[in-house]
Amino acid sequence: MSDRHTPHLRETAFGDYQNEIYLSALTGVVPDLPMAYSELETRAAGAMSPPLLSYVAGGAGDEATQRANVAAFAHWGLYPRMFVGARERDLSVEVLGATWPSPLFMAPVGVIGLCAQDGHGDLAAARAAARTGVPLIASTLAMDSLEGVAAELGSTPGFFQLYTPTDRELAESLIHRAEQAGYKAIVVTLDTWITGWRPRDLATGNFPQLRGNCLANYFSDPVFRRRLGTHPTDDPRGAVLLWTQLFGKALTWEDLPWLRSVTHLPLIVKGICHPEDARRAKDGGVDAIYCSNHGGRQSNGGLPALSALPDVIAAADGLPVLFDSGVRSGADVVKALALGATAVGIGRPYAYGLALGGTDGIVHVLKSMLAEADLIMAVDGYPTRADLTPQSLRSLP
Repeated sequence: MSDRHTPHLRETAFGDYQNEIYLSALTGVVPDLPMAYSELETRAAGAMSPPLLSYVAGGAGDEATQRANVAAFAHWGLYPRMFVGARERDLSVEVLGATWPSPLFMAPVGVIGLCAQDGHGDLAAARAAARTGVPLIASTLAMDSLEGVAAELGSTPGFFQLYTPTDRELAESLIHRAEQAGYKAIVVTLDTWITGWRPRDLATGNFPQLRGNCLANYFSDPVFRRRLGTHPTDDPRGAVLLWTQLFGKALTWEDLPWLRSVTHLPLIVKGICHPEDARRAKDGGVDAIYCSNHGGRQSNGGLPALSALPDVIAAADGLPVLFDSGVRSGADVVKALALGATAVGIGRPYAYGLALGGTDGIVHVLKSMLAEADLIMAVDGYPTRADLTPQSLRSLP
């Protein structure tokens, strides 16, 4: 099997990753990348510059919502079921008419490009997707163009995440470029038309985009260049100033018909945490809901996203529901699936893996999380994704 192609389902015995590690140890080779999230986070902190670390690790306000996102998973416990014979597991899921070999995906991270030592983390993430079959949602904010990222995905699905500009022509240009590049869906982020209050970044005046970083998709766009009147390299300050004027449309329900009409691709709306918003989005013709509070980075004092998930799923009434925020382990993935998520995204974990080991670091993080999830399902008697239901969980005191 080539690393450039999505694995076939019969080849996705994810738990076998631990066998690879144990067998390698017999020849004296032990992992040089962390096996536990806490160590991954600690070691990545030493590999990142302080401003970059503050941007990736930090959240809004005193970061209470960010911590609550993580802690919410500890309020649920999975019932073990015996005499099931879960010798073989199938973690595959159906998402928008396609079969994914696993329920995991890489959530969009706007500074993932900077997390790589060579400044091309967007490409590294796409290469990790190609090697593992784990889909990538590529961010609008990127160090490399969306076309360059798509070219590295192989046969693994990629989605394009849109920060909707104030200029509709620019928004449509980005969407149509994503269509032509081969992305499988458009993911519209709703909660980042303005930057939330982030004390860690404010303390150092750290705003990467104002320094011209992660703007490749804008600077390569024909509509943006026409608005600028020159090539961005000829007027870098003017290009950044124009970006500040175009970034971030405060979307309303009146914008949804326009967004739906612009693309033939499936439309996913990200940031939905209230059931009424899920119902209205479904009525507006979206193809999937994305339950997320941006990992606690945008607004403090809110509900943990996991607590909002069950009501959002009920309101979505059969639409796929993607989920992220606070996922740190394979156990977290299993719990989110049991609560009804169609697929589960991670952000900071793969950013830290990238900072430590490039593409190999991301692959290690993805394989580790999938192995843990697979082995939990084996030990606790859940052979397939369908066997994980809300009744598989118990709320802990």
